[in-house]
Amino acid sequence: MASEGLAGALADVLGGRGPRVLSCDSVPAEEPVTPVRLRKNVCYVVLAVFLNDQDEVLLIQEAKRECRGSWYLPAGRMEPGETIVEALQREVKEEAGLQCEPLTMLSVEERGPSWVRFVFLARPTGGILKTSKDADAESLQAGWYPRTSLPTPLRAHDILHLVELAAQYCRQAQHPPILPQELPCNVVCQRLVTTFTSVQTVWVLVGTVGIPHLPITACGFTPMEQRGGMKVAILRLLQECLTLHHLAVETKGLLGLQHLGKDHVDGICLNVLVTVAFRNPGTQSEPPKIRGENFFWWKVAEEDLQSQLLHRLQESSVIPVNR
Repeated sequence: MASEGLAGALADVLGGRGPRVLSCDSVPAEEPVTPVRLRKNVCYVVLAVFLNDQDEVLLIQEAKRECRGSWYLPAGRMEPGETIVEALQREVKEEAGLQCEPLTMLSVEERGPSWVRFVFLARPTGGILKTSKDADAESLQAGWYPRTSLPTPLRAHDILHLVELAAQYCRQAQHPPILPQELPCNVVCQRLVTTFTSVQTVWVLVGTVGIPHLPITACGFTPMEQRGGMKVAILRLLQECLTLHHLAVETKGLLGLQHLGKDHVDGICLNVLVTVAFRNPGTQSEPPKIRGENFFWWKVAEEDLQSQLLHRLQESSVIPVNR
């Protein structure tokens, strides 16, 4: 891929899209990379935050025995064969009685690659709010409550941060609206936009095996990768081409993700923005030296792309990824 092709691929990823994953540049040494399957080796959860014009939050009252009567945001596990958006819409309909439209992802939470939760800001588009007369195994009822005075008891307090994240986004969007791109993927992996900046110049790490491309690292399911989370796969790839002990590596956040969920293909690809910098920069104005021949630093010459990257980096204009 010439620089024009790389520029097009980078523009797609910055726009929340990207090419289909066909292979990975880095894989765990301890285990073969095998296709992932919901209910077998991965669990995906969807969660929706709704805020209305009165600054009220949509909550549902839990029906499950272990948390019956407590309140939470509409959420639940994805089922095989669903897209992420289909799962979100099903859960909201089952628990709150409403049809909905997701507006953007707000965050992605992970406990290693085997458990991932996708958090959305959404708006209702129809349906009838579930009341206590409609109580079933999914929920007892749903209701709108002031954001600053939520009902108690809450099932868990982790939703408080998510509600505030949604309110902040509604006041001033930190990143553009981003929704999952429906593309199949067999594994849990990350496409890296790894950047090095100097003054107003940006370099991006590129893989050279086959056509030059933004490198992809497969997430492993060993105990170490589960404990360390998805950042382990990022560091593994960077260790294969850089000497990291004198570098600071930071995962800024998500630019987009790919998933389809059809035909028993349950993998996801997260497009992740990463920065590499010298711990003691001094007069260093060039990116760190690459080891081997499988990667190189591409100097982004297109002014628009360079401007977009610098904005995303300086303003943290990405979806946060949390553990």
